[in-house]
Amino acid sequence: MRGLIPLRPSLAAMGVFALTLATQAMGEPRHAIAMHGEPAYRAGFSHFRYANPDAPKGGRLTQAFVGSFDSLNPLIVRGNAFQQVRGLVIESLLARGSDEPFTLYGLIAEKVETDDERSYVVFHLDPRARFSDGKPITADDVLFSWRLLRDKGRPNHRAYYAKVARAEKIGERAVRFDFGQEHDRELPLILGLMPVLPRHAVDPERFEETGLAPPIGSGPYRVAEVRPGESVTLKRDPGYWGRDLPVNRGHYNFDELRFDFYRDANTWFEAFKRKLYDVRFETDPGRWTTQYDFPAAKQGRLIRESIASGQPKPLLALVFNTRRTLFADQRVREALIELFDFEWANANLYHGAYRRTASYFEGSELSARGRPADRRERALLLPFADAVRTDVLDGKYQPPVSDGFGRDRARLKRALDLFAAAGWSLSGGVLTNKTGEAFSFEILIASKDEERLSLAYQSMLRRAGIEAKVRIVDGAQFERRRQNYEFDMMPYVWGQSLSPGNEQFFYFGAEATDVPGTRNYMGAKSRAIDGLIAALLQARARDDFVAAVRALDRVLMSGLYVVPLYHLPEEWIARWPGIEHPREISLYGPLIETWWRAGAAAPRASP
Repeated sequence: MRGLIPLRPSLAAMGVFALTLATQAMGEPRHAIAMHGEPAYRAGFSHFRYANPDAPKGGRLTQAFVGSFDSLNPLIVRGNAFQQVRGLVIESLLARGSDEPFTLYGLIAEKVETDDERSYVVFHLDPRARFSDGKPITADDVLFSWRLLRDKGRPNHRAYYAKVARAEKIGERAVRFDFGQEHDRELPLILGLMPVLPRHAVDPERFEETGLAPPIGSGPYRVAEVRPGESVTLKRDPGYWGRDLPVNRGHYNFDELRFDFYRDANTWFEAFKRKLYDVRFETDPGRWTTQYDFPAAKQGRLIRESIASGQPKPLLALVFNTRRTLFADQRVREALIELFDFEWANANLYHGAYRRTASYFEGSELSARGRPADRRERALLLPFADAVRTDVLDGKYQPPVSDGFGRDRARLKRALDLFAAAGWSLSGGVLTNKTGEAFSFEILIASKDEERLSLAYQSMLRRAGIEAKVRIVDGAQFERRRQNYEFDMMPYVWGQSLSPGNEQFFYFGAEATDVPGTRNYMGAKSRAIDGLIAALLQARARDDFVAAVRALDRVLMSGLYVVPLYHLPEEWIARWPGIEHPREISLYGPLIETWWRAGAAAPRASP
């Protein structure tokens, strides 16, 4: 789903790491904090380079998505939430910069303080900070938010905030968090991203209930109208306290934001052709190649762009639920990967537009694909020798390649040999085990686009005597089953940043395996994965950090937890005239929060 905030877990833009962490003296508040090195922007900077501070304010931007929603609270597990509330209505203590892997700048907290060991963090609140009802944001609100999300928030919040050993307010406008024996250098930044909720307007006893009541936040927009399951309209808060902060100049330029929801992809696209929404991030090569031929597009009244970014390519994959006995054997998973014919699918379904994905950090310096492990990586992997395949360690692993004709006999034989080693054999056109049980499973999907791929894979599996049932369900049911791991296989996409951190435990950590609502959909339980995530969190120098992430990538690739699919080399965007964006693009690609409508009112002069 695309919105006016980056929807990539822990995303910040690519920059240059320093070799060591900048020493921060105890008691020295600063305007920003970087995970590694110094912040790219010094104190007193006017705006981010990828935002236009002179962008006109006004007009409406309409976006659209496939799906639905039944909640305006994205901070809990229950329900199918409207995610854009986070960032647009509810703010964090600090704001991301998109020119660096992971650097946060002043927002609700105008200053941040920590020591070289990152054993504590103090947030000094901006005295101007206000909720949309006019009440000031206090240290009590910050502590209330921390406790509430630690006890009743999403699993990632509960895990992160439980690492705080002690929390206390220092006067009305400062809060200190101490981390005790936790050796997690990312924690000050994790706390900096904590959403701040109004203590006076949130009932802790009912917080975990879904609902459509407009929340009170401190962000640039308020919820103005909700049509359940169909649309949400946000309107700019005319009294937004933070409109002139450096992190916000050139941002949030539309007076009104409307988000419409459609039930299926075809209706969604037809609505765009009728100009019912303004901008579309296209991910379907077939549609991009052949269906943008309607009159307005032919006449040049539609702007189409391909924009590159510096972030890791998302890992789109068909995920094995290894909690299922059927997928517990790694040889079975490898055989099923062998049977996916990317070359045929890319040519016949996607006009050859995709590139094959293998790495969890594809296309970035963090990826281990095609790189032999260096001495740092080998040292990190030494205690986990059994967790990494030799070809992955040597940088020689690549996903299987077929002849592209859809009936590659060598690939089929390789898969059947792997099945045989795992106790499955092909007889009478059916793959069975020694007890006569047929190899059968369900692919859970929620859209017609996913159905096309799943049916193609179903046909590929049938050659090996496997019955794969494709089950399409509505968005709400899909979300419920996904959150509770009630599936055999499903499509999912993990987005990664250039500064992966604590969220990796949420994605792949052993403790997340049996907790509903995490993103460890494959059910990975690996001492190696947990150990390498801990190593990347403890790294101080750039080289050590990159080595730890690459080592993690090798273990994940070796685990064969997914059928890796494909990625686009660039982002495809279609927009109607009148919607403009800055010439400077962030290293993480286009950020819609910096766009504007041409011909809107002239920018208001800052005081």
